Amino acid sequence: MIDFLRGTVAHRETEYVVLDVRGVGYRVFCANPFAVLPKDGKDGEVTLYIHYHVREDAHLLFGFTTREEQSLFRMLLDVNGIGPKVAIGVLAGGKPEVIASAIRQENLSFLTKLPGIGKKTAQRMVLDLKDKLGALSAADDAVGLFAVGVEVAAASNGGTAWAEAKAALMALGYTEAEADRAGQSVKPKLKGDETTDAVTKLALKALFQESQMK
Repeated sequence: MIDFLRGTVAHRETEYVVLDVRGVGYRVFCANPFAVLPKDGKDGEVTLYIHYHVREDAHLLFGFTTREEQSLFRMLLDVNGIGPKVAIGVLAGGKPEVIASAIRQENLSFLTKLPGIGKKTAQRMVLDLKDKLGALSAADDAVGLFAVGVEVAAASNGGTAWAEAKAALMALGYTEAEADRAGQSVKPKLKGDETTDAVTKLALKALFQESQMK
């Protein structure tokens, strides 16, 4: 069982990074690959906490920058109807404590805005996980403010994917100014039919490229 990997990022795609660990490249699927950065923001080592997923046709590695993300991912897999792809998409939508608080509050409006989560799945998340979240539940006020922010932004921008992507970036810890800069970079490239998840990943890529230029 692989618990964590430490190495340098050799390559990035929208769904995974390739982590070079002593000359061996591991493909690790992440919620936000362009947010996987060393502490110095340059080319140093990163640590990813790993979930090793085995199925008949593949052995897959899913990586997380914190133990909290790793723990929530594993709990999500216990929910009927949520597989690794959906679980990693949920984590792309906000910090673990924000998602956990939404579950504790039975905030279906917030949960159904996460990639791959419909109303029935959101209800199962609440039913199965509400009493199992433990320490991942310290942001009750934050999730309320975030949900309101998404609704206000969507209303004022015609419900666009960018409005929700911007709110997702802020839930991930980026400032409004940083999110707006990313928006200026990605909006000219949008066709109008992109999902919130796709727009968020494009914005994260733009923020990553900006950090590399500093």
